[in-house]
Amino acid sequence: MARKSARKDPDRYLFQRQGNYHYKRRVPMSVAELDERAPMIRQSLKTDDLALARAKRDALEAADDALWASILLEQPQDPARARYQAAMRRVEALGYTYRTSHQLAQTGLIDEIIDRFRAIDETRTPVATAEAIAGMVEAPPVTVTEAFEIYVDEIVSHEHVGKSANQKAQWKKVKQRAVNNFVALCGDKAMHEITRDDAMKIYRHWLERIVPKEGRPTHSASSGNRDIGNMRVLYESYFKHIGDEERKNPFNGLSFSVKKKRTRPPFPTEWITGTIMKPGNLASLNKEARGIVLAIIETGARPSEIANLSESAIRVDHPVPHIAIEPRIDPDDPREIKTVSSERQVPLIGVALEVFRRHKKGFPRYRNREGELSGTLNNYFKDNKLFPTSQHKIYSFRHAFEDRMKEGGLDEELRRILMGHAIDRPRYGSGGSLKWRQTELKRIELPFDPSIV
Repeated sequence: MARKSARKDPDRYLFQRQGNYHYKRRVPMSVAELDERAPMIRQSLKTDDLALARAKRDALEAADDALWASILLEQPQDPARARYQAAMRRVEALGYTYRTSHQLAQTGLIDEIIDRFRAIDETRTPVATAEAIAGMVEAPPVTVTEAFEIYVDEIVSHEHVGKSANQKAQWKKVKQRAVNNFVALCGDKAMHEITRDDAMKIYRHWLERIVPKEGRPTHSASSGNRDIGNMRVLYESYFKHIGDEERKNPFNGLSFSVKKKRTRPPFPTEWITGTIMKPGNLASLNKEARGIVLAIIETGARPSEIANLSESAIRVDHPVPHIAIEPRIDPDDPREIKTVSSERQVPLIGVALEVFRRHKKGFPRYRNREGELSGTLNNYFKDNKLFPTSQHKIYSFRHAFEDRMKEGGLDEELRRILMGHAIDRPRYGSGGSLKWRQTELKRIELPFDPSIV
């Protein structure tokens, strides 16, 4: 009860002495033997401003709570890590950025070093705080897997605010593969122990798969570059995060040349109308997957964009029926789109309009399940011989849509807007009215039998 009451007191652990506020707190008996400051912590906050004193108190209080909790846990975190994190909080509470003594020496900022030592009052500053200010608490070794979790949870977490759970998982999966491969080949080494030899081991691992001495390649150069690149980014981001920006990156300069990637061939228009849209050929495909395929034909949208449309983005009752491909701003179910230029409004014509008249709420079966949709469609098309060649994929519909617009004489900038591609000039206006876009698209509209929907 006393603990709970203390928490309600806005001035807990604060007292004034000669005008300045001090942080005064008793070390719990349960950890007294392991905290050199016992039995009582006394520390000047070097301010007579109550609001600032409370803010500094909060930081010191959080540091001590975390340190004591780590000591009391049945399976405590690394004691060295607990001391380091507590040191960081103590220094931040006094208005400094934590730097080790080595980092302080490297900065060459003599004034800052002098200022830090002036802040240490030998008679009043606790040893733990003095050591923290002077940078005498060394950063504990952080393994590759630990650094990756720091990267995900702290360094880039803000970049994924708008991602869906599935998008976050897919993003992490690719990065995790690079870490797993490194650990398998080099061990879960401390980050500061990674050498150029380790980086070369990863490089040779991929070289054997990209350019094998015997047999055919099992992986592309892009796969190797992605793995090495992800380790390069992890290494650079982690050391920048802890203030060691000048550290040489052992993964620098390691990459494989990539030949120009062969694009997927488009579906011939005659194949779309005579085979894919032939009544009966999509009949045994489930309604939602079938609707998505048919919608792609006349919108050129990515399968994931169609699958993740929300009800509010499907506007068939608008004077110009259209879909709005845009980020999903929903705290319970967010989703970002590929790029800024991918955000667009596409008029609905032909079979796409008929599809959305029947699926006004979208395709809940495949929302946030792009992988499942891809597998379903590719397997169905292979099993039913709906691909003209082995090189064709579902994405070939998108290439076909772009070719049809080009052959139909649609304006190049309009084509870019409808495809969600970037425009290589300053963008003015809205890119033309929906009515104009609809009129232009009508020029390439394909005939269809309503029974296929």
